[in-house]
Amino acid sequence: MDKAEGKLKEAYGALIGDEAKKAEGRAQQRKAKAEEEAAQREKTRQAEAEAKQAERERDRQRSKDKGPLGDLTDKGPLGGLTGKEGLGGLTDNLTGR
Repeated sequence: MDKAEGKLKEAYGALIGDEAKKAEGRAQQRKAKAEEEAAQREKTRQAEAEAKQAERERDRQRSKDKGPLGDLTDKGPLGGLTGKEGLGGLTDNLTGR
């Protein structure tokens, strides 16, 4: 609103030949632009902070899902494969059994 008001004052000043009114209108437009830019910077800062928080939460959840031993599990070296899929199945496939 201030930007439009500033343009109006600048145009009015030009119309009646009032340099002070024109300058006032331009100043009001600069002020409005600076306020818009500040608001945009704040939105960007807030979005970045939210993204960082989401990333921290995601990392926390991943750590929680892994448990206290990280990626180590009780499934053995082949990720818990048993029977034909496990080590026995691997050696059977290699020996032709």
